[in-house]
Order: sequence, then structure tokens, then C-alpha cells
Amino acid sequence: MAAHRKPKQSPLGGQAVRTAATLALASAATTTLFEGSAHAEPRPTTAQVKAKVDRLYEEAEVATERYNGAKEKADEARASFDRLRDEAARRTQRLNTARDRLGAMAAAQYRSGGLDPAVRLALTSDPVEYLERAALAEKAGDRQAAAVSAVRRELGAIRQLRAESQGRLTSLREHETELRRQKAAVLDKLQAARTLLARLTTEERARYEAATAGRDGTRGSAGAPDGTTSGGSAPVRADRSSGGERASVTAPNPRAAEAISFARAQLGKPYVWGATGPSGYDCSGLTQAAWRAAGISLPRTTYTQINAGQRVSRAQLAPGDLVFFYSGISHVGLYIGGGQMIHAPRPGAPIRVAPIDEMPFAGATRVS
Repeated sequence: MAAHRKPKQSPLGGQAVRTAATLALASAATTTLFEGSAHAEPRPTTAQVKAKVDRLYEEAEVATERYNGAKEKADEARASFDRLRDEAARRTQRLNTARDRLGAMAAAQYRSGGLDPAVRLALTSDPVEYLERAALAEKAGDRQAAAVSAVRRELGAIRQLRAESQGRLTSLREHETELRRQKAAVLDKLQAARTLLARLTTEERARYEAATAGRDGTRGSAGAPDGTTSGGSAPVRADRSSGGERASVTAPNPRAAEAISFARAQLGKPYVWGATGPSGYDCSGLTQAAWRAAGISLPRTTYTQINAGQRVSRAQLAPGDLVFFYSGISHVGLYIGGGQMIHAPRPGAPIRVAPIDEMPFAGATRVS
């Protein structure tokens, strides 16, 4: 019979094994915790979030003005292309008419036999009648030559129009590509700002709103960073009790007064990037609409509006002047006197009265 061997015992008892495993797991967890803590990025403060969001809004406004410029050029290219296409259609109609006339002349000549004039003279019994017919034929020949010239002229014009139309179409496609690129840039910046704000706790968001209320005059409005109001509620009204609103300032001329009156009527409406009214505006859209109401057409973008009138210094400002901010001329407001302006600040902040010293001053232009 085989000998029965006693099972080999582990040097550690069952309890000892369990204790060792527990200590190993605890050690691993502790190591992971410390390693994770060592590599985790510190949570940004409310002030840091505000600085980042402000920078993103400024970058979004730069992209918005570029978008506005690209849209203006695309609209011009599209209108030019449409005009050329309409002219080509009119020329084609005239070409068809000239061809029909020439075809009728050719058919009539074919029916008459098309004999050589010398042969006709030899065969006719009445030379006087022949000469009368020859004179008519000569006139018909002149009309035929004119018809041929008309066909050639219209064909040349149509070829030129088609070449110009192709050039306009190429330009239009280039501007539309730029338009899409700038739109994507704006949306990326706004989405980044929205993501940063979403990470704030309720308490941090309250501190953020309090910090921005002084600059944006919104008293903690809940506007969304993309230029719309949240929850479908009405836009928060700007504080109209500021010193700039109470001050009675006389505009230098009726047109400036009309522009300021229009801008005041827009107070509380939301900032909407790329918008020119009537329900919302971006900064240059507001100033353009205000001066349009006064009968003056301004360019669409901040960097073109600054050259739309006479440059004036900060010390020379008068109500109705356009005031520009940041080194890239990316923001504009309408000066109303007393160091105040009406402007569309940024997404989430409604059109309001604000001091002109809240942003880096870049220049001013007098429109009228």
C-alpha cells in the first residue's frame, strides 16, 4: 500500500495570509493615492477662471469681427456674382433674338434662289426692275451684316461675362471658406468658456458673477456664454441708474442725437455674436445699426469703423463718437458723454451703459 503523506503546510497560517494581503492592498492604495495627489492639477481659483474666461471672450470677439468681415466680403462677392449671372442671362436672350433674325434672313435668301447678280441681270427682261430689286437686296444685305455683327458682339460679351462670373464664384467660395473657419473659431472659444464656467461650484459661480457684475453691469445675469439667455427668460435689463444714464448730455448735432437715442432703445437686449439686430447685436453691429438709424452707413467691422470718420483724441470725445478698445481694435462702443458709452459687452451680458475706462482704450472716431 502507498504511504499516505501529510499535506505540506504553508509557513503562514490562514489568518496570517489574510493579514498580509490586507496590508499589501492598503499599501498599494496609499501609494496610488499619493501618486494621484502628486500628479493632480490644482483646482483653479475663481479669479483664475474669470481671467481665463475673460481672455476667451476677448479672443472670441476678435474672431467675431473677422467673421463679420468675411461675411461682408462673401455677401459682396455673392451679390456681384448674381449681377453678372443676370447680365449674362439678358445677353443670352439678346443673342437668341439676333440669331433668330439672322436665320430668318438666311431662309428668305435661300427661297429667292441666291443667284449671282450678273446672271440675274442677263436673264431679266426689265433692267429697271432689276436695279430696284438690287437696291432692296443691298439694304437687306446691310441688315444681314448688322445682324451678324450683333451675334458676334453678344457672343463676345457673354464669353467675358462667363469669365468674370467664374472669377467671382472662386472669390465667393474663398470667402465662404474663411467664413466657416472664423465661425468655428468663435464657437470653439465660447465652448471653452462655457466648459470652464460649468466646472465652478454654486458658491464659486456666485463669486464669479459678483466679480463680473461690476465690469459687465449685469448684476449676475444668467446669460449663456454663446450670446443667448438661459431658460428662455427675458434678458436682464442693464442698470439704467448709472451716472452716465442720469447725466443730461447734449449731442453735438441731430444725427448724433438720433444714433444715441437708438442705442438707448436697445439697452437690455442680449449680445449675440455676428448679429445686427433687431433682437440682439454684437458690438460693431450695435454701432452700425445706431448710425444707420441716423442716416449714415458704417462699415460692418470694428477695424473698418475706426477709419469711417475723423479720428479724435480721448480728450476731444463728444456724444456720438465711436470709441474703440484693445490693441487689435476688437471692441467698439457709442460714446454718450460723461466718460460713459453704450455697448454690447460680450456673450451673457446685455447691452448696457458702461464707463469707457473699463477696457484698454485704443482710439476714437467722429462719424458726423
